[in-house]
This record gives sequence, structure tokens and C-alpha cells, in this order.
Amino acid sequence: MKRERLEWLALIVLVALLGGGWIVLSRETEADNQPIALTTAPYVGALAPDFTAQTHDGANFTLSDFTANGGTPVVLNFWATWCPPCRVEMPHFEAAAQLYGDDVAVLGVNQAESAATIAAYARDHGLSYPLLVDEEMTINHLYGILNLPTTIFIDANGIVREVLVGTMSRAVLEERIEKLVGQ
Repeated sequence: MKRERLEWLALIVLVALLGGGWIVLSRETEADNQPIALTTAPYVGALAPDFTAQTHDGANFTLSDFTANGGTPVVLNFWATWCPPCRVEMPHFEAAAQLYGDDVAVLGVNQAESAATIAAYARDHGLSYPLLVDEEMTINHLYGILNLPTTIFIDANGIVREVLVGTMSRAVLEERIEKLVGQ
């Protein structure tokens, strides 16, 4: 009986050592052998991570160009053509972009689709606001996007004011934009 316990204890210690060794050896590191820093998603009250991306028609957009020196509030909507809830709310973002004009920047950040796919969707659905290409999902990862659609409201100073996951009605979208513009 005592020997059986000793064998189990030895087995547990061996498994723990092997597991610990596996964790240490399998860590991904950069060239300088430092651990890779993980980006955390922005949270309400934090500065929105800056990025530069192109639209499906080749125009460049940099977030800080809008929010520098108390500039323009930004509505970032993360979406994809294959996402039915995204497709439902896209006309609301188009309407908001038309309604608010230069008072707010409405930007759609596509998830992992090509510029050609985005351009075809925009053409077929009459979308004219900027739709950013994020084929490598750089911006999606920067913002920690796990669900589509996700909309992030950023004030004129670049501060995240609200993060909404899920489909929004036009009324809710306009209410949130009114709060942003009024700040």
C-alpha cells in the first residue's frame, strides 16, 4: 500500500515537471528572446489604440488624424460581409454617416476579407462611408474584437467612451453619436 502511494506521488511529480518544462520551452519569444507583449483590448475611459489602414478603394485613414487636438469623434464598427447581424445594421451606419457628415467619423473595419470583397459589398448595398480593409486582422486584434458586430465610440480626444457588442438599431446608434458629438 505504501509503495503504491509512493509510485503515484512520483508519477504526479514527474507529470508536473514535464508540464512545467513544456510551458517554458514552448513560449513564443521575439528575436531578442523577450516574451511577446500581449495587447489588451481598449476599455471605456482609455485612449483608443492608434492605427492606419486603407479603405477598399485605397484611401488611407489614421485614427489619430481624427482625434488629435480635440478633433472629431469616431465610431468604429467591426463587421464582415458574412455576418448577418452586421448586414442588418450596415444601412444604419450609412444613414448616420450621411446625417452627421463631418461632425463624426463613421468607419467600418472589416474582418479578414479582401478589398475586392468589401468593394463589391459596398457597391451592391450602396455604402459610401469608409470601409477599412483589415485582411490580416491587425486592427481587430489591436482592439480585442471577439464578436461581430462590435462598435466602439471614441470621443474627439481619442478616449473610448463606449463599446457595444451586437446589432444596434438606428435610434440607438444616433443616440450614442449625439452623446459623442455633445461631449
